[in-house]
Amino acid sequence: MYVIKVKGVAKIPDYVQLRDDSFTLLAYFRVDRPDKSLDKIGLGEKADQIMKIVNELPFGQIKKIEL
Repeated sequence: MYVIKVKGVAKIPDYVQLRDDSFTLLAYFRVDRPDKSLDKIGLGEKADQIMKIVNELPFGQIKKIEL
């Protein structure tokens, strides 16, 4: 799975994209509101682990993660 952190501009907030190994979009959520999106794709129990990675990741970078 890949994590991409996107910097928002003006009134658009910062977002996170989760993509699979084929780079298909799995989830797209605001950095400050991940819960509902992660629950929807079955990763609600790993939300803390994912958000720790997201918070350390610089904007505009892609990181491959193993869960």
